[in-house]
Amino acid sequence: MEALLECIAAVLGFQWLYVLWNLRQMPQLKTPSMDESKEGQTSFSTRRNELSGSVRLSVLIPARNEEGKIGRCIASVLAQNWPGLELLVLDDRSEDGTREEALAAFQASSCRAGDTVLRLIDGAPLPPGITGKSHACMQLAREASGQWLLFLDSDAELGERALDAAMAMAEQQGSGLITGFPRQVTGSLMERLVVPLMSFVIACHLPIVMVRKSSNPAFVAAHGAFMLVHSASYEASGGHAALGEHLLDDMELARRIKSSGCPMTLANICSHVYMRMYRDAGEVWNGYRKNLFAGLGRSHLLLLWIMLSYSLLYLLPPAALVCAIAGLLPATAMLLAIVCCLLGFGIKLTVDRHHRRPLRDAVLLAPGIAALLAIAAASWYGSVTGIGYSWKGRRYL
Repeated sequence: MEALLECIAAVLGFQWLYVLWNLRQMPQLKTPSMDESKEGQTSFSTRRNELSGSVRLSVLIPARNEEGKIGRCIASVLAQNWPGLELLVLDDRSEDGTREEALAAFQASSCRAGDTVLRLIDGAPLPPGITGKSHACMQLAREASGQWLLFLDSDAELGERALDAAMAMAEQQGSGLITGFPRQVTGSLMERLVVPLMSFVIACHLPIVMVRKSSNPAFVAAHGAFMLVHSASYEASGGHAALGEHLLDDMELARRIKSSGCPMTLANICSHVYMRMYRDAGEVWNGYRKNLFAGLGRSHLLLLWIMLSYSLLYLLPPAALVCAIAGLLPATAMLLAIVCCLLGFGIKLTVDRHHRRPLRDAVLLAPGIAALLAIAAASWYGSVTGIGYSWKGRRYL
């Protein structure tokens, strides 16, 4: 046991160093200064008006059963006061008060005057062969007139001057896709256990620098809550219409955009975008159950490898520590188990700090991994048995 714990400690030590380096490769979505440049360059305040005059921005929000969320999302977008903004919201045949809440948010807006365009679109019935969200986004894209399209989830909210920061980066990049993981707001214990692990997995395993610098579509990560894509790049990729029944529409769209030769940036947007993806344990379970196995390419071997490696790295050390405290393992094993637990805690703390998460939640790594692996097993079972997955009143395989 001591030899195994020594190996785990070595792996976790290297992992922590990698995470520290890897997160430094992620560009920050920065709010541009509105003041005049010292070098005589035009200030962003001036360029903002010039940019909005020549490059239209369309914010596209698909919404299905988002009562209690969609109003705040719309208000956060309109509070940006972006000149010439086009805001399109598609009610995807909601069964609650989503439509009424969206209309109320439009009516309460102080941005209705001038050149701001606000539209609420009634979604068409879902045809076979495509997921609900891809179908909704496809309809929104067809109605949009902007050169840049911001696909924004209805449970996401924009912070102050978020569009300024996003469009400043878009102006610099010129085309392609800019995406990022919003700061995750969590309430229930299950949310705190599982939701932050998205960013944890990315930081531990994806070479972030390769997302921007490599043309290989294997090096991608995207979050559908915030996808800013140039319309020409969107069309070149085939858009959401080409995604079919891919459950991870954001990842597949990112791969297609990169495969078409367009640039892509995975940015740290936590200072400008935040969201609460799920509201309780049931939503966490069903949401991740739908996506986890599909996110692994439905690879049985990859799932098995992840379950074994994560169990060894993050579950065995605390289990060994408990056994050592109970007198079942020698003191040297206890010391090594403590070292492994502290290294895992350090990795989680580093990722949580980067993504503006409460640092106290870093101690939840082991139970979070256990919950994630349980959901992964359920996701695999739903796929191989053909039971499938239910989400927002729709069934997927």
